[in-house]
Amino acid sequence: MDSAYVVVGAGLAGAKAVEALREEGFEGPLILLGAEAERPYERPPLSKGYLQGKAARETVFVHPPEWYAEHDVDLRTDTAVTEIDPAGRTVRLGRAGLLGYGKLLLTTGAEPRQLPVPGAEHGVVLRTLADSDRLRSSFRRGARIAVIGAGWIGLEAAAAAREAGAEVTVLEAAELPLLRVLGREVAQVFADLHRAHGVDLRFNVRVTELTEQGVRLGDGELVEADTVLVGVGVAPRTELAEAAGLVVQNGVRTDRHLRTSDPNIYAAGDVANADHPLFGRPVRVEHWANALHQPRTAARSMLGQQASYDRVPYFFTDQFDLGMEYTGYADPGGYDRVVFRGDVPGRAFIAFWLAGGRVVAGMNVNVWDVTDPIRALVRSGRAVDPARLADPDLPLEEL
Repeated sequence: MDSAYVVVGAGLAGAKAVEALREEGFEGPLILLGAEAERPYERPPLSKGYLQGKAARETVFVHPPEWYAEHDVDLRTDTAVTEIDPAGRTVRLGRAGLLGYGKLLLTTGAEPRQLPVPGAEHGVVLRTLADSDRLRSSFRRGARIAVIGAGWIGLEAAAAAREAGAEVTVLEAAELPLLRVLGREVAQVFADLHRAHGVDLRFNVRVTELTEQGVRLGDGELVEADTVLVGVGVAPRTELAEAAGLVVQNGVRTDRHLRTSDPNIYAAGDVANADHPLFGRPVRVEHWANALHQPRTAARSMLGQQASYDRVPYFFTDQFDLGMEYTGYADPGGYDRVVFRGDVPGRAFIAFWLAGGRVVAGMNVNVWDVTDPIRALVRSGRAVDPARLADPDLPLEEL
């Protein structure tokens, strides 16, 4: 089995990796290892359509169950990798022993951060299909739901709970939701949206304890809740990589070919902090599009092809009557201006983040079929006249 290609992590990235390896012509032994009992599935529906009850369970899976056997992929669920030995080119599968590899791909993803407060075990997180099932059953009319953290997961779950008729309170340490990601001007749009739909938003709060009755705040108030969702971000699952001696910096560091510091080990998806040719620095993106597209580059690189990952980051959200797509990469503090085009109060607009006159990211809210020109603006790296950028009568393609 020393010629086998082994993929550790059976989520979307892992499933797309084995798919890409077969499509790119790899005919050797191919093994996909996943710690969960489920076959690979996509995570966005867990906080969107599936959590809202609008999508059937079967729609979340990447491939039909028979796909893996049909493509000669040895899918092993309920199989945790406990150690990687780069020198011996083996992985240890707990008590199941050692498995040799020729090339190894890490798609271990990320895991939810825990609150460092007493009673943290009373909170639930949203990362797995089982987590979504548990939350979905608790979202009902009259239920009291507290959400700690006004990030994407927290806000999407809050919207799903509110649409199910639950009473929802969102607790956030910052002044606005998504403040670090979007900046004050755009973050206010999401605050207004949730308040308009009856969500009790509380900012600048400090959580000191979780109890069976709810959430205790720094001022002593108890926010009563039947279910407490903790959505305070995720951390890349790098333990295996660190123990194996790979370079780890905010994820597993890779070059633009998604190769790690070991020439036989690659990384893709949430766990990979990869050199990005367009931005000239390493970028780690915790979004669906990365998990969908990076594995193709990793597969080609593993097969000795000249492949480089340079796609412009992309993600989306659906909350109440707001649909949004975000294209680009705007670091906190990495831009100097936000330009709006369209009707911001009516929540039908495009926001552009500019650095030195260049568009580094664009977000279209309830405005569709503009992702391609926004991506082109970001990729061009050219300075744009803000007045023309803000003019809704001027087609984006002309910029």
